[in-house]
Amino acid sequence: MADTLRIEIDGDGIATLTIDCPGKPVNVVTPEFIAQFTAAVERIATDTGIRCVILTSAKADFMAGADLKHFVTAYDRGVTAIEAAGQSHAFSRTLRRLETSGKPVVAAINGLALGAGFELALACHYRVLADEPKAVVGLPEVQVGLLPGAGGTQRLPRLIGIANALPLIGEGRHVRPAEALKLGMVHELAPRAEVLARARAWLAGKPEAIQPWDRKGWRMPGGAGMQNPAIAQTFMVGNALVAKATMRNYPAPVAIMSSVYEGTQLPIDAGLAIESRYFGKLLAGPVARNLMRTMFVNKGLADNLARRPDGVPKSRVAKLGILGAGMMGAGIAQISAQAGIDVVLLDTTADRASQGKEHSRQLLARDLERGRIDQARMEATLARIRPTADYGDLAGCELVVEAVFEDREIKAGVTAKAEAVLGRDSVFASNTSTLPITGLAKASKRPARFIGLHFFSPVEKMPLVEIIVGKKTDATTIARAFDFVGQIRKTPILVNDSRGFFTSRVFSTFVNEGQAMLAEGILPALIENAAKLAGMPVGPLAVSDEVTLDLQWKVTRQTEQDLGAKYRRPVSYEVLQRMVVEQKRLGRRQGGGFYDYPAGQAKQLWPGLAQHWPPAATQPSVTAVRERLLHIQALETARCVEEGVLMDPADGDLGSILGIGFPAWSGGALSYIDTIGIAAFVADCTRLAKKHGPRFKPSHWLKQRAESGESFYPPPAGRDTA
Repeated sequence: MADTLRIEIDGDGIATLTIDCPGKPVNVVTPEFIAQFTAAVERIATDTGIRCVILTSAKADFMAGADLKHFVTAYDRGVTAIEAAGQSHAFSRTLRRLETSGKPVVAAINGLALGAGFELALACHYRVLADEPKAVVGLPEVQVGLLPGAGGTQRLPRLIGIANALPLIGEGRHVRPAEALKLGMVHELAPRAEVLARARAWLAGKPEAIQPWDRKGWRMPGGAGMQNPAIAQTFMVGNALVAKATMRNYPAPVAIMSSVYEGTQLPIDAGLAIESRYFGKLLAGPVARNLMRTMFVNKGLADNLARRPDGVPKSRVAKLGILGAGMMGAGIAQISAQAGIDVVLLDTTADRASQGKEHSRQLLARDLERGRIDQARMEATLARIRPTADYGDLAGCELVVEAVFEDREIKAGVTAKAEAVLGRDSVFASNTSTLPITGLAKASKRPARFIGLHFFSPVEKMPLVEIIVGKKTDATTIARAFDFVGQIRKTPILVNDSRGFFTSRVFSTFVNEGQAMLAEGILPALIENAAKLAGMPVGPLAVSDEVTLDLQWKVTRQTEQDLGAKYRRPVSYEVLQRMVVEQKRLGRRQGGGFYDYPAGQAKQLWPGLAQHWPPAATQPSVTAVRERLLHIQALETARCVEEGVLMDPADGDLGSILGIGFPAWSGGALSYIDTIGIAAFVADCTRLAKKHGPRFKPSHWLKQRAESGESFYPPPAGRDTA
């Protein structure tokens, strides 16, 4: 077992315990660390030659929390809530042993301290924090579906009061040094180089080795329990806010509220036991597994370009061409220029190109107003964007991204014009959302250098880029596409070519199902609210308005034209036709669609919906509507796996959450199936197909997987406790 920490004792009896997890860029809590730390604490408590202790780190940061790669498999390994609680409580007892050892312990926090790292510091009697913006502290466990399981829900409220602590724990917010000092989360700030010296200076004062909550007569700052009106209000408001923010799909915020409420009314040791029980329930549940696996482990791998082809030299784009200066093209220009890339923003006229740059200016001005950038950075970014109508200005671009109207002929025309001036090795990428890349590449003289880069709107906010591989796209082009996506700090997923690729295919099933329900006479408010209660950011009718019904109708007609006799009308066809062709309600940007958008007021469902699609006498339950909306998306995602569009389940889960808003609690569309159980999911779809039509019918391939119990993620080898 490699050493994760070392202990050095000087002539004054000061033991310096230095954390240094081998082979990791940051310190994390692992089973090896816990074992070695427990032994070190026991030595500290029993060695008469040790008078006091400094806890610090050999790395640039103090500690980043628990190693999620170990926690993420707990649910699949069959770890029970009791077993997980036992592991949590064992570590809590170690920290309790440290703070009650009778020897002063100071945390010299030389960098960020998050999660279990900050819980280590909270168990120390004094905390000195490096006074640097990146040296944040906090308890972000809620973001991975957990709660702090090493005393965080008990020590922090006892330190700074429930009213201050509860929002920090419930939101998982990182706290910068100045605020941490003001709140009382740390005792002192110091330049990084002086943190250890300040720790030694505190020890030189021969302080008492006792925590505030262990002093006789200590009372909770601000009070605890429902007998205190202010604290009662904190919990009542907190419960309402949690319900609104999570739609009760995420158990961790509720568990945090309960742990703080129950534990802070009892002595610290009883409170720690309560915290561990709640932690155990969360770790043994599927939501924490789903969040950790998709949003942290797999997202981290994607951000590090884990799917990039091997053997291709790294590349960087110095000069980027963008064809089309609309909102999408202007957004790509802005984020690329912010990443230090010179951008040629081209449109049919110089005025249109300049309007695109002006859109980038407006986005940057908003960031300036909110303090995210300064004036100098804004001007430098804008200086990198060159609006033009001259294709000759594309000369020297290593990459061109086409973001023109979703029309095959228009795209073919700009492809030919751009390639006429591009270098032999330049990559051409289309930002199409539905048209197959292989078909678009027919207009290219270099199909091996042709690829899809599907951005999402608004570009500056949406983190995902879908990389679409055509039949002739080569590995070098794929690698360079990954490098560019990494350069602009987006999260890439890799998919094979098909109509609609992955995200657009799945998104279309969501909006189509919502419109089909409307045609059935299901109340539009029920459709929209059920979607939001399921965890979708907006309902299918509202999002249809945002992307415009006009665009959906044009894509539908284009597909109908392309496929001919093979075309099968979607269940939304008649609804779209009536809204667009007959009623001329094209979406939000055109004045109204399924919703009205009165000036200065919140949007409202269009009253005319009831006239065109009268409500049915009997309405389904919210649960039934929710099931249809989520199952149809998950089923289409499974079809993408079957057809080879998706090559890795992680891409499907990341794409469904980051690209189309599939609820994060599920872990993504494929994790949703695994969580339900593939056999149960197939049974559900079979039932839905009988009631609502063949679009829900599971394929023979999916049925075979269900019969063999083959999940989309293979189970971890072996079984042990958390």
